[in-house]
Amino acid sequence: MLEIITPRLILRRWQTEDQQTFSQINADPRVMEFLPKPLSFDESNSFIERIETHFEENGFGLWATQLQDSPSLIGFIGLSIPRFQASFTPCVEIGWRLGYDYWGKGYATEGAKAALEFAFTQLNLPEVLSFTVPKNWRSRRVMERIDMKFSQEFDHPDLPEGNPLRKHILYKTTNPHQF
Repeated sequence: MLEIITPRLILRRWQTEDQQTFSQINADPRVMEFLPKPLSFDESNSFIERIETHFEENGFGLWATQLQDSPSLIGFIGLSIPRFQASFTPCVEIGWRLGYDYWGKGYATEGAKAALEFAFTQLNLPEVLSFTVPKNWRSRRVMERIDMKFSQEFDHPDLPEGNPLRKHILYKTTNPHQF
């Protein structure tokens, strides 16, 4: 079982015990502010199932994330292949979602740096992308802290015209180990 250890975090595969906490994170309107809607318990569990399938099919995914000094889930940080089609797909995206109580402590940045290191040294990816809505300044700051650069704006194809979350911004970073 692949784990990534950082100074304060453990990025690991998902466990049954994570379901309740993950459901609470996904039901929090503060956490889901820039996503289409809060998720129900069943929707959160379906998301975990898709994440685990992604791990099995690709050898990487969105790792369940916990603090080193606590077994409790604080959210996820990791890599995924977006399921929609756009001018920049197929690609690998880096993303994170942490419970509100864990915001502003540098955990997303710390875990994302470790996930990028895995992407570049273990998977030998040439680049990694990330995207969000323009108003999501917290995620944009994480992207910038992990040396990602603004690339372009795009309309998210899974969101309908007129949806206030449709407009997205794309950030990229390239593998520093490749010449």
